[in-house]
Amino acid sequence: MPKAVKGVLVECDPSIKAIILKIDQDKHDYIVEDLDDQTLVIKESQLQKLKLRLEEELANTQQMPDDSASD
Repeated sequence: MPKAVKGVLVECDPSIKAIILKIDQDKHDYIVEDLDDQTLVIKESQLQKLKLRLEEELANTQQMPDDSASD
């Protein structure tokens, strides 16, 4: 018998979607369905966890300004 899962439609840039796909690839805990280049259905119960993980990933990938360029 099929099982229903509550989901949230998420629209984002393809670059953000790529990060979400990377986060989800190990355990498949977050994504219910990959719809197109900018749209995913995310498990409603995991949305807050995914937001936190995404913020961590973005913080890790942001480049800090180079102080030596101001000399």
